[in-house]
Amino acid sequence: MESQNRLNDIKNGSPLSYRDDINAYDIEYAQNLDAQDPLRNFRDEFIIPSQNDLKRKNLAIEQGQDESSDSRCIYFCGNSLGVQPKQTRRYIEQYLRTWATKGVTGHFVPHEDELLPPFVDVDTAGAKLMAPVVGALQSEVAVMGTLTANLHLLMASFYRPTNEKYKIILEGKAFPSDHYAIESQIRHHNFKTEDAMVLIEPENPDRPILTTEQILRIIDENASSTALILLSGIQFYTGQYFDIERITAHAHSKGILIGWDCAHAAGNVDLRLHDWDVDFAAWCTYKYINSGPGGMAALFVHERHGRVDEKQPDSDEMFRPRFSGWWGGDLKTRFNMENKFIPQPGAAGFQLSNPSVLDMNAVIASLEIFNRATMDEIRKKSLKITGYLEYLLLTSPLGGTHEEKPFALITPSNPDERGAQLSLRLKPGLLDKVLHHLEENSVVIDERKPDVIRVAPAPLYNTYAEVWHFCQIFLEACRKAVQGQ
Repeated sequence: MESQNRLNDIKNGSPLSYRDDINAYDIEYAQNLDAQDPLRNFRDEFIIPSQNDLKRKNLAIEQGQDESSDSRCIYFCGNSLGVQPKQTRRYIEQYLRTWATKGVTGHFVPHEDELLPPFVDVDTAGAKLMAPVVGALQSEVAVMGTLTANLHLLMASFYRPTNEKYKIILEGKAFPSDHYAIESQIRHHNFKTEDAMVLIEPENPDRPILTTEQILRIIDENASSTALILLSGIQFYTGQYFDIERITAHAHSKGILIGWDCAHAAGNVDLRLHDWDVDFAAWCTYKYINSGPGGMAALFVHERHGRVDEKQPDSDEMFRPRFSGWWGGDLKTRFNMENKFIPQPGAAGFQLSNPSVLDMNAVIASLEIFNRATMDEIRKKSLKITGYLEYLLLTSPLGGTHEEKPFALITPSNPDERGAQLSLRLKPGLLDKVLHHLEENSVVIDERKPDVIRVAPAPLYNTYAEVWHFCQIFLEACRKAVQGQ
């Protein structure tokens, strides 16, 4: 019944013509979709690893080697680490040139051919380009730190437990780092985690989705004792896109602050953090935003929490309490060294140390592309290309009938409830054999033990033809894995 419902969802849930077109199973159909894709030229702005790249044992380029002729791999792992924009090298080389030729004066000296302003102002440039990616005012965004560190900083400000209201609500399978951060915050305030952590668990373990109604019910049941809610914008394991607007509004109706980990949502879906009245959010930039491994993260603080001229409840301060550092201080007095902290208004006032200019260049090199493409267009393609992937996986004649397929999708069928990622749960014992076949065919995805693979076609650089080829390879991998048992 579940399988048939999913097929009905596919047939009835999308206006895309391929859902009733038998030609959708042909590579020419995918190539035609690519030819009509308004974002098709952005692929040329990224470096997709080649099949030879994945197998090479050293990084040096051999003399006379023509890398451009190598066939590209199928890279569907942007939900874990995005590929490198070609212009990242140009941004970083100019940073190195500035540092080399100006030294410390590079903090303040502008250049006629600069890609970024002087070092002292790069955080402002980052916030300006990041804000439209997450639907925020520029003043509500700071590009800084790392994801979990930023969550700690935000909880230091927004988690102010009392003996009556001390609980934190989160999903039961939150990303481990979020879980650890919340546990440690609770212990830091001398509460017991078994009392203060409210975990929202799936009602059906075989389909680990959390419905909005279930989340709202858990909030209602714990409203009188809850100090904070922290959820994922997109759940890392299932790829489910939560209804941020509705859940946020419901939390506020109960007088509860709510924050969102947008690690898998930023650069993936068209967020509206300001309009949805989100209290705070944090995200990394090395997934869909392509800043490189461990790249600088970012945070959002709604403008009402960033004011510096209003007396705070139960405090003599004229701004929201937070862990403070000098880079968050008032720009007019930052270099006076007076040891009297007055924060900048907005998210910038939550900064601690001056940012790594090297890291910021890598972030902005990619953000500049996002601003040209726009999140609206990126989301439109994401809906289409992920829908095409789902359609081929569930209906392709190559894999037999749906009931015969040795995998199930645990990501919601409703396109509005997912981003670019589809999570596939394989039958027990198949994962290693399937992964081996994918690796042998230069397909890059990621796994979640014991039986899930996550497949994420990124709209800026992945193609419909790659989706078609992936499905051929993956379904053949499944067939061989089943035969091998």
